[in-house]
This record gives sequence, structure tokens and C-alpha cells, in this order.
Amino acid sequence: MISRSFSFRALARGLLAVAVAAAVAGCGSTPSRQRVYQTEGFESTETFSRLFDAPVNLTCEAARRALLSQGYVLSAVKADAINGQKAFQPEGEVHVQIQFNVVCTPEGPEGRIATAYVNAIQESYALKKNPNSASVGLSAIGSLSIPLSSSSDSMVKVAAETIPAGPFYDRFFALMQRYLREQTE
Repeated sequence: MISRSFSFRALARGLLAVAVAAAVAGCGSTPSRQRVYQTEGFESTETFSRLFDAPVNLTCEAARRALLSQGYVLSAVKADAINGQKAFQPEGEVHVQIQFNVVCTPEGPEGRIATAYVNAIQESYALKKNPNSASVGLSAIGSLSIPLSSSSDSMVKVAAETIPAGPFYDRFFALMQRYLREQTE
């Protein structure tokens, strides 16, 4: 009887040691989370802007035409700023939306040239299925859930990110330049 209680104590100590070791190992293996702003480089070579040889109103008009030509729905149009959106559905239960923002500012003493500052945010949504069910509580049995035939599915935002500077914007600026040439000819 003494050896049996001793073995239970030894087993309990062994399990405790394993649990402590697992907890310590778990703490050491969690990935360190780097703050996003620490990776922000503010590199002069990767900008979200382009200089155009036209005044603000013509530059923003070229941006408006470029967005419209690609199927963007414009939500705000001003002489110096434009906002638009476009929706995509790459998979059956995935929805992606691009929010596009353009701000045009005058450059130089007379404002004959303008800079277009552009950024686009890609937001991703996934279908979340929420089946409706009814619960019935019976004191002798407990509660019983019965699924109903209808469901309330909803789109849930799962990610949002600014599209990085590079080819995406280069294509947009090239299209803007084409529309700008058409306006000034």
C-alpha cells in the first residue's frame, strides 16, 4: 500500500514537471509580434504619387476617367479628389473590394503642373454561415437544439491592406497619362 501511494506521488510530480516544461517551452516558441509601423520604410523610391504636366483639374479628370474605364464606382468626386470602389468575387464565398483614393495637388508657383497622390485599400470578406436553431428546455432531459431550415449568412471582413507601391499603381498612372494626353490634344 505504501509503494502504491509513493508511485502516485512520483507520477503526480512527473506530470507536474512535464506540464511546467511544456508551459515554458510554449512561452519561448510564440512568435514575436513586430509592430507594423516598424516595417514602414518611407522610401523615396516607393511612392504613391506621380507628377503630371497639367493643372489639378485636368489631372484629377484623367484619374476620374481612368477609374471609370476600369469599372470603379465613384463615391466622391471633387476638383482635387476622387474616391471609388470596385468589387471582385474570386471564389464562391470570398468577396474582395478595392477602395481607391486620389488627391491632386498643385505644384510650382503658378500651379501649371500637379501631383496625383493615390492609394488603394484591398478589403477581403468571407461568408460566415450562421444556422438558426431553436432550443427547447425539458427539465427531465435537458435542453434540445433543433436546427431550422433558414440561415442568416453574412459577409465578415477578414482582412484589409493598402496595396503596396509598384506595378498596380504604375498601370494606373500610365492610364491616367493616356487620358491626360487625350484631354490636351
